[in-house]
Amino acid sequence: MYYNNNTLIYLDRKFVNANKASTDLYSQTLHYGYGVFEGIRAYATENGTCVFKAKEHYDRLKNSAELVNIPFDYSTQELVDATYKLLEKNNLTNAYVRPLVFCDPNMSLTRPNKVSIMICAWEWGAYLGNKQLRLTVSSYCRPHPRSIKIEAKVCGHYVNSILATNEAKDKGFDEALLLDSDGYLAEGPGANLFFEKDGVLYTPQLGNILPGITRATVLELAEELGVEVKQGLFTPDVLDSADSAFYCGTAAEIIGIESIDNRKFPKNWNDSLGRKLQETYSQLVRISAKILSTTT
Repeated sequence: MYYNNNTLIYLDRKFVNANKASTDLYSQTLHYGYGVFEGIRAYATENGTCVFKAKEHYDRLKNSAELVNIPFDYSTQELVDATYKLLEKNNLTNAYVRPLVFCDPNMSLTRPNKVSIMICAWEWGAYLGNKQLRLTVSSYCRPHPRSIKIEAKVCGHYVNSILATNEAKDKGFDEALLLDSDGYLAEGPGANLFFEKDGVLYTPQLGNILPGITRATVLELAEELGVEVKQGLFTPDVLDSADSAFYCGTAAEIIGIESIDNRKFPKNWNDSLGRKLQETYSQLVRISAKILSTTT
């Protein structure tokens, strides 16, 4: 579903056929999860194909690499340009873009001497679908920020996400909600959390969560719409009195949450702040994204 015989990927400053590309089986990334990646979306807009907040995503990719001591000698603009060329070569407009920085062969636990970068793209709908989600609080917690670089998008970190998602699905839920190591609300396996109460939005503060680019966009949109947002440490019981909630992320975009452990939120999704932000976000990325990306 991700590629066919004609698909091209960007690999170490060249465009190559995906079927003919290869990597070394002794790579540190394969054995230890020592690599960094991004998830980016491109949209067909009234101004042509636009990679939404491409600069912010590639800046974060570079920052992730630096945080975990992975060499990175690509400029943000070089990768942005390569992404647009890749989309054009594959005739893609609405697409999900996956850059991956992976390490050379090394069976030791030292930093790599050489790395490669790959960018691929494929058509992909909203990751979590379009219906409201039924969540369960996971038995897994997010790693402690002193054990990893929580703000880095590192390949190996996502074993935690896979475990939480599969646990939730095995119990009959759509997705998981993870707490941090101190028991406060954190985020989803691949998305940030917001919840609404009495016309105010709340979201877990940075420090124990990935600083999502979509999360930052939601904060910008909320300010533009005059919606008050409070960031902080929140215990799970605050959700018992919340009116509504939603997840947001590049892959998921903005998706409403119906219930948590079978407790339904009382406010109709169509009347919620999340739904208003969902509509505003959709308009932004599909109509005005080209303008935004050239002015931010």
